[in-house]
Amino acid sequence: MNTRPFGLTGLEVGEIGFGAWAIGGAWGNDVPESEAIDTLLACFENGIDFLDTAHVYGDGRSERLIAEAIKQTDKKITVATKLKRMAYDDSYEQMEALAKEQVRRLGVDALDLIQLHCEAFDRLQAGHLFENMERLRANGLVRFTGASVETIEEAIFTIENSNCDALQVIFNLFRQRLITDLFPELNNRVVAIIARVPLASGVLTGKFHKDHTFEQGDHRGFNANGEFFNVGETFAGVPFDLGIDFAHKIQDLLKQHGRHEPLSQLALRWILDFPEVSVVIPGGKRPDQVKANAAASYLPPISPELHRALYELYSHEIDPTVRGPY
Repeated sequence: MNTRPFGLTGLEVGEIGFGAWAIGGAWGNDVPESEAIDTLLACFENGIDFLDTAHVYGDGRSERLIAEAIKQTDKKITVATKLKRMAYDDSYEQMEALAKEQVRRLGVDALDLIQLHCEAFDRLQAGHLFENMERLRANGLVRFTGASVETIEEAIFTIENSNCDALQVIFNLFRQRLITDLFPELNNRVVAIIARVPLASGVLTGKFHKDHTFEQGDHRGFNANGEFFNVGETFAGVPFDLGIDFAHKIQDLLKQHGRHEPLSQLALRWILDFPEVSVVIPGGKRPDQVKANAAASYLPPISPELHRALYELYSHEIDPTVRGPY
């Protein structure tokens, strides 16, 4: 696995990480505990050493499973987690209590990275949350701090008004506006960039058909149009049927330029071609998915000509269809 510096933290992490939402059991079909552990162990065996989780992923189940898997490896694993959304006001005490609960669940002395979890922009602007995060660091509960955000405006505000070490953003072939609107704003600010929703909730695997039916508890079914939370977190904001069409067009472009690897791997490779990205965090429920994702690290970069063609498709056809805060 190729590694990259994780901002200014001094950490070097594998450029392909693992998003642990699905193994928390919130995608409609609970992953059996033994299978979840096997999937995490497959991460370690394939060079994946950065795991992203959250309090709300199975109400702590994802964190607990990660703690169990880490006990079974001697490799250094970096775990990024997130505070429970909307479970605290601006007081430090509530945030501290949540962080202590996560420290206990993960079985560590201090959290590697704690992130705000897509908090409302007005709460970020108030400043108290960032101040409290620094207190968590000063009190030894966390090593590094970060924020997972929904919009480019929130991302720029965060890097300009906090000491966050990491910023988690949606970035994929369906969501390319960050290239022109965020990355140049980083300038000399060195912050770790975590790219989430890299496969647009699975559409960029090329394996779905328009008549696919998702499990009842799978957000890809119940939040397809933003019924319960930001629609941008589901299929990156693109309507499912259109996403299928766009995935086919992307596959055609890739083949025209001589790239015949699986779409999922090339979608990850595309993200890795941007040096601003520190780590990309595809999810997975099975060891074979993890192994396939990790293999993207070894693919050759996409040519400049193909990058231009993919951007043209995005700007002319895909971008106008993206819904939700962006």
